[in-house]
Amino acid sequence: MRLLVVGGGGREHALVWKINQSPLVEKIYCAPGNPGISELAEQVAIDAEDLEELLHFAEEQKIDLTVVGPEAPLVAGITDLFASRGLAVFGPNQKAAQMEGSKVFAKEFLRKYGIPTANFRVFESFDSAYYYLKNTDFPIVIKADGLAAGKGVTVAQNREQAFMALQQIMQEKKFGAAGERVVIEDCLYGEEVSVLVLTDGKDYLLLPDAQDHKAALEGDRGPNTGGMGAYSPAPVFSEELKKNVEEKIIKPVLKGLQNEGITYRGVLYAGLMITDAGPLVLELNGRFGDPETQVILPRIVSDIVPLLIACAGGVLKGHTLEIAPDYCACVVLASQGYPGAYKKGFLIEGLENFSAHTNPLVFQAGTKEKNGQVFTAGGRVLGVTAWDINLKGTLEKVYEAVDKINFKGKHFRRDIGYRALKRF
Repeated sequence: MRLLVVGGGGREHALVWKINQSPLVEKIYCAPGNPGISELAEQVAIDAEDLEELLHFAEEQKIDLTVVGPEAPLVAGITDLFASRGLAVFGPNQKAAQMEGSKVFAKEFLRKYGIPTANFRVFESFDSAYYYLKNTDFPIVIKADGLAAGKGVTVAQNREQAFMALQQIMQEKKFGAAGERVVIEDCLYGEEVSVLVLTDGKDYLLLPDAQDHKAALEGDRGPNTGGMGAYSPAPVFSEELKKNVEEKIIKPVLKGLQNEGITYRGVLYAGLMITDAGPLVLELNGRFGDPETQVILPRIVSDIVPLLIACAGGVLKGHTLEIAPDYCACVVLASQGYPGAYKKGFLIEGLENFSAHTNPLVFQAGTKEKNGQVFTAGGRVLGVTAWDINLKGTLEKVYEAVDKINFKGKHFRRDIGYRALKRF
């Protein structure tokens, strides 16, 4: 089989790494890829959002399955475009991708089908949102409606922070058209868990759960990022909770989508807050999480390719998934200043200590190759990942590897997994 993976971040590196293990696969292409991915797949110089060029390439190379990593091409309709030409795609169609493309759509869907989530209101003008914030209690959560690369959410502790976030989203257009509407919702307290399923729209397979660390600084302080690290499994997510989530969230979401006439094929990602009142949905996404993918895929023993094909073809029923009992953790090495302004173009040293066959291994994200050397080229630069029989040993292994990698302005959190460690 010939596969095309769309995207060029750490999530896509992890996907290529896992797909490469399948005996079914003859050739993997990745567009646009990154220097780390080039060890396992042929890089293709096509942007992930250039749908027409991707289609042309897939037809020319007779691609058997396209696996879409990022949300933007899904929201733009890559699945619909490829399907119109008879090409198989793993990833929800444009209608289904609204679940991530619009927080308003997702929240109203959850309310319609009685799926537990925070109380919320939707605002289409700055003035109405501003007035509401003047008269509400804090803390409060403000979300840009559209795609904002994981950075469009602000947990405002007071009115000053709330007004600043609202101004950035709706007046300064920090996230462009994504900020034309905002969702303002109650702030939830508890532990976050990311629950992902592979689905063909009817049947599903539960992937290993994970806990992401979105705040930039240790102790969950600072602005939200796309994710500074993750680990799997999350001890807070007990077997009892897992059954609860399947019955009250996963199954009702899939049933609701069917009722709406939406065929959902791909990954359904539910970001949950485990509160005293039970699990509540923070967000629904239409793709693998980043960096959750980097800790989920190493725990999957099964060949993932037949599962991706089955989801894309609507024939997942009867398939099973074997998961290793190991813990897995990922620490993101970011550029200084991320998620705000940062400099790039710094030489990365120490990558020669790792390969696709080592544990720990390094998934590259914001990197660029020049004359055989790798340089920083983004906010989140690398995801250092390891697995072991217990979480403590896994984290020790990861941080030992982190210390072997250097670049100017290297920023990372030293407390990934701290909540879980308190439980042992």
